[in-house]
Amino acid sequence: MSACVPTRTDSKRTQRIHRPHSPPSTPPRRFRIAGADVSAAIAVFLIALPLSLGIALATGAPLQAGLVAAAVGGIVAGRIGGSPLQVSGPAAGLTVVTADLIQRYGWRTTCAITVLAGLAQLGLGCLRVARTALAVSPAIVHGMLAGIGVTIAVAQLHIVLGGTPQSSVLANLRALPAQLAGLDPAAVAVSAMTLTLLQLWPRVPGRAGRLLRRVPAALIAVSGATAAAALAGLVLPKVDLPSWRSHALAGLPEGPALGLVAAVLTTTLVCSVQSLLGAVAVDKLIATRPGGSARVGRSDLDRELLGQGAANIVSGTLGGLPVAGVAVRSSANVQSGAVSRNSTMLHGVLVVVAALLMVPILELIPLASLAALVMAVGIQMVSLHHIRTVTRHREALVYAVTTLGVVFLGVLEGVTLGIAVAVAVALHRLTRTRITHDEKEGVHHVHVRGQLTFLAVPRLSRALHYVPQGSHVVVELDGSFMDHAAYEALQDWQKTHTAQGGTVELTGRRVATGTDPGAADPGADTSTGTDAHADTASAPHTAHPTRHLGSARAECQCRPWTPWRNHRCEVPRPAPAASASGQHPGRHPDRQPGQHPDRHPDRHGDAPRPTEAGQTTDPSVLTPLGGTSVPPAPLGGRQLVHGITAFQRNTAPLVRGELARLAREGQRPTQLFLTCADSRLVTSMITSSGPGDLFVVRNVGNLVPPPGEESGDDSVAAAIEYAVDVLHVRSITVCGHSGCGAMQALLQSDPGQTQTPLRRWLRLGVPSLERMADHRRPWPRLAGRAAADAVEQLCLTNVVQQLEHLRAHESVARALRSGELELHGLYFHVGEAQAYLLQGQDEGVVFDHVGAVDLTA
Repeated sequence: MSACVPTRTDSKRTQRIHRPHSPPSTPPRRFRIAGADVSAAIAVFLIALPLSLGIALATGAPLQAGLVAAAVGGIVAGRIGGSPLQVSGPAAGLTVVTADLIQRYGWRTTCAITVLAGLAQLGLGCLRVARTALAVSPAIVHGMLAGIGVTIAVAQLHIVLGGTPQSSVLANLRALPAQLAGLDPAAVAVSAMTLTLLQLWPRVPGRAGRLLRRVPAALIAVSGATAAAALAGLVLPKVDLPSWRSHALAGLPEGPALGLVAAVLTTTLVCSVQSLLGAVAVDKLIATRPGGSARVGRSDLDRELLGQGAANIVSGTLGGLPVAGVAVRSSANVQSGAVSRNSTMLHGVLVVVAALLMVPILELIPLASLAALVMAVGIQMVSLHHIRTVTRHREALVYAVTTLGVVFLGVLEGVTLGIAVAVAVALHRLTRTRITHDEKEGVHHVHVRGQLTFLAVPRLSRALHYVPQGSHVVVELDGSFMDHAAYEALQDWQKTHTAQGGTVELTGRRVATGTDPGAADPGADTSTGTDAHADTASAPHTAHPTRHLGSARAECQCRPWTPWRNHRCEVPRPAPAASASGQHPGRHPDRQPGQHPDRHPDRHGDAPRPTEAGQTTDPSVLTPLGGTSVPPAPLGGRQLVHGITAFQRNTAPLVRGELARLAREGQRPTQLFLTCADSRLVTSMITSSGPGDLFVVRNVGNLVPPPGEESGDDSVAAAIEYAVDVLHVRSITVCGHSGCGAMQALLQSDPGQTQTPLRRWLRLGVPSLERMADHRRPWPRLAGRAAADAVEQLCLTNVVQQLEHLRAHESVARALRSGELELHGLYFHVGEAQAYLLQGQDEGVVFDHVGAVDLTA
């Protein structure tokens, strides 16, 4: 058979001839802009136009400078930058910096400083240090933005009241009483209308609201206030755009060299950090869109820094404001469906067109309306979400110091002060180690909380000195780091105490000592994810096997407050002699045939550990000191006891304070979570909730009996009534899951079968079967794909059906009518570890991915 395959020829086609070893010529590509990019560009342009004018007004710069920065940011940074969908332009975060520079050095020198800052950004981008900016604590960044927001809001408040802002926050605050006494009613009316439209426009209800909300609220607020002022004939200062012929460009920097260097550094720092953090936030927003980032690549931060530097050079040269990535416009760009950098560039082109052709319309805008818009932006920069986040991470001091420093000292001074406080807090946490010693039932406990460094060695030695010779000691290390000095001190004491007849047990994290054959580097951080649940097994275990405490630690090896990866916890397997009972020597009695002994989801599979005098740590053969065998407890009972022992020892001390508070205050859950009794559904894990957060109702198949159902189960209805009327929960979630055994039983049910309690209960799921069989109703589906099989389709349909049953309950219907309750449908795919949230109601019912949405952007 010939290996040559004749090629098909087509006489109708003309063959292109090219030289050997050269690539074939390709037809020229036509430049096309996707429709999604066009609509996104228009939406961003409508937001950028009033904001650019307002920010220029707030800085005291020529109003054209805001338009120049918006156009350059869109075209230059959009074309060169490494974040395709981030929109750059004049940012509110730069308002205070720019206003200070203009007051000190004048406008032309400020433009020169912007050019120099762009050159510095180009240098940093070439050095590829963009990732270093992300090392700044988020508390410092949020504090900086909050301080800038306060400064903006206080300054713009004077324009809103019809006056003129002062040079500093303190001066503005001192002048505020006099300004309130002499306010301008016309300016206040226009500002109040702007703020009212800005707040109410996104809240227009119904289908009309969904259509109207496509027009940006900022544009509606400024346009509405402008139209009202014109119709009412109010005499107010308005936007004044002089001729472009008289527009001031950058000049040579004039001023003290040290001051100019500090100004360039400040502008570079604020522009770079804000742009890089904005690029990371845009990546997160793109990842949460349907389809994810399949068409949009992740941001190249070094290239983004180069793009921002180029944009600042061009903007400063042309007499524009400093340029940085802007969160509001970037999020609007992503949410409008942009798919490439063409949307950002087109928005810049539209700004250029507006600056040249719409000058008569722009000059109708009252300055008070723009000031109110910028004041609202400044207030939004003080985010309650950020405050709660930094408080939860115990960084409220860093946030507060940075904010106050920026407000009263300046941006560079405030950020420097925040960095100093952050370093001091980190050092304090590193050196803050609490060491306690107590005795319980003859066992001495030495508990170390915090990082164990050389600074804590004297206190550690003092606590260990109080331990009597020959006693049993448990040293609990509740930290993630131990340096060489602390390691040697602990190792030397352990050897001495063991040589004097005592026993030592090290717990809390993986500890390698000189007595451990697999000794690790003492200075290494050993609390890694893969070994997180094997920590206590690796620690030296010298406790006597007859001690209940020691055997519990050897058998239960699950640490609290750690990831669940490779979670396997059990008592050791019986000895091979178990084969006399008909079991295979290598098979666990509870293991299914064909299952690998090390792959059981809840099994360690450790062999019995031999000890002195031929004894073993196998708890099925516990031998007390007298030598009399104790009958082993059932396997499930041993697991229960071991789990409770681990909780009381490891977890209870950590949660005791929180549970004591809940015991005093009573339960105040915000959600009723109704889900299946399947053991694979861990509600606290799926929802990242803790004690007191969820009121959970579980049953087979996550079923909600309709009210008045004959032979129904009043316990579910009682739980619903109690949660809504007594606990006043704000939401109810019905959660189904993949591979539900109840749904499988429903599909395989036979009407002629004997009615057992389980079959009578599953009868409540028949409406879900009927709903799935009704072809007039669209089948619920998962985002991006249909259901994998009939069981998954029934699981999805069942969630929708049970929500209908839920609405029929009187307490739920009453709370829904008053707007005090929300209903949610959730589907959890066990194998994917992915939650899907129900979107829509009757038509096009879709369970969409629940991702990590960055609300701070």
